[in-house]
Amino acid sequence: MEAWTKDQGTRGSLIELYADPRSEVTLALDLVLDHPGPMSVLGNPRCKRFSLLAKDCKVKALNVAASEDDPAGDDNPEISMVDQMLQDLKADVGKKEEL
Repeated sequence: MEAWTKDQGTRGSLIELYADPRSEVTLALDLVLDHPGPMSVLGNPRCKRFSLLAKDCKVKALNVAASEDDPAGDDNPEISMVDQMLQDLKADVGKKEEL
């Protein structure tokens, strides 16, 4: 992940990049991309395209680009990109903390 962090310029920012080489997080989040269509090109199962906003170890937003007719999420990747995450952050800031 060091090379990807450098390439994306995220070092020292709010963004954290994590590897999931054994698919432990992918399996726990039920985000395995194992549809036959994408798998015919990708080979091994992968993680679906997603973004996740977590605060105090609680998931506040989970945006998955995949859909029934687009298992790889290629038609609507925007749902997992920065603009959606910024909307999620703004929405979370406006909420009162749960007791």
